[in-house]
Amino acid sequence: MTAGRARQITVIRRVLVARLVLTTAGGVLLTRAGSPVYATVVIGEAAVELALAMLLTRSDLVRAVLLGIYSVGAAAAFVGMVAVHPLTGLGVIVNLALIYVVGALPAPPPPRHEDDLLVRGDDIVKHFPIRQGIIFRREVGRVHAVDGVSLAVPRGETLGLVGETGCGKSTLARCITRLYPLTSGNVTVDGWNISKLSRRAIRPIRRDMQMIFQDPYGSLNPRRRVGSIIGDPFAIHGVAKRAERKRRVQELMELVGLNPEHYNRFPAEFSGGQRQRIGVARALALHPKLIVCDEPVSALDVSIQAQIINLLKDLQQQFDLTYIFIAHDLSVVQHVSDRVAVMYLGKIVELADADELFAKPRHPYTAALLSATVVADPDAAEKRHRVILTGDVPSPINPPSGCAFHPRCPKAQALCSVEQPPLEVKTGDPSTHRAACHFPVEPGELLARTAPVAAVEGGE
Repeated sequence: MTAGRARQITVIRRVLVARLVLTTAGGVLLTRAGSPVYATVVIGEAAVELALAMLLTRSDLVRAVLLGIYSVGAAAAFVGMVAVHPLTGLGVIVNLALIYVVGALPAPPPPRHEDDLLVRGDDIVKHFPIRQGIIFRREVGRVHAVDGVSLAVPRGETLGLVGETGCGKSTLARCITRLYPLTSGNVTVDGWNISKLSRRAIRPIRRDMQMIFQDPYGSLNPRRRVGSIIGDPFAIHGVAKRAERKRRVQELMELVGLNPEHYNRFPAEFSGGQRQRIGVARALALHPKLIVCDEPVSALDVSIQAQIINLLKDLQQQFDLTYIFIAHDLSVVQHVSDRVAVMYLGKIVELADADELFAKPRHPYTAALLSATVVADPDAAEKRHRVILTGDVPSPINPPSGCAFHPRCPKAQALCSVEQPPLEVKTGDPSTHRAACHFPVEPGELLARTAPVAAVEGGE
């Protein structure tokens, strides 16, 4: 929020408090003077002014309800005041003007604290309720999509998120950008705690965080021209007008490797790689600080993948961007990421620098993922030990007790089914390498030769 808007809100709040005091005092004096009808109308106006003052600090829903109450109350007060004395209607007109101005102002954001971290998440939880019934719908369960994730992303860094389909990567990304409301926890972006901000209050902060979606075909409206798609951020935030907007859109198209002359084309006239470049240009429009890349290359050919990855790296160096990069291809994640977080069933099970994690995985699930990556060298591929996980991924509706990975883990023991391991630094690892495992993988250990899960379950 700008300093000018903050001053506007302060002035309006003081005017409202002054009018509230004066109107209440006038109602009391009129009651003593023997004018109960007029006094009732004036005190009613004071109550409306109190509701108006609350609009500055409440949520969008409360603001809307109070606005409706104010509209009805103001109309009734206006009729009553005009019936008593025509000049008293001026007060209602002033109130209507104030409510219009207040409704156009965003709610004041929380205090901001500067540090080197652009994104901080503390114990992020996102559960999706499962309801049954037609008239009386009741909650019968919950999908534990994200379950207590904490992370920190410094400015200018690329954090890679990897894991199986359904582990909560995309849900976590949408929680960080507040596309999903949080069940619990806190998210701080560039010093702002955005966890509980209303849609109106969070709008100025959304300029600093954008998203590149997975499907370059589904994320673009086929009925709209490319110029208007890329120019949407300018229109929504009121940054640039018609001619200026077109100029800036064409600059963005040229920046991401598209022909600016194709401004009026439709998405169907572009290839898959070009459509993803359109998505990148749209994300860059407002010069954000954080871009969440939700599998931006998974739907593209290998050659096109390399072009988009190189484009993202060049843009990061040019604009000092911070990325949260989600992907299934571990070789791509290793290439673009500074650090990598491995997720399993809504939790982060390992977090480390990219080179450290790929050289010495400590969690059995990480080791199994890395053993499945494609190796270009045939000789190295033949010598590599492949870890085959048995069983299916447990249901996020009813996750296992203790360590969520223990039903499939080749190193699972009785402790794993009882106690959830903390995400912590293991003996001999650097402080940046943390794993959530009671019995971490040792360098050179072959997981296939350890005790199978069935033996552990039989011994419990």
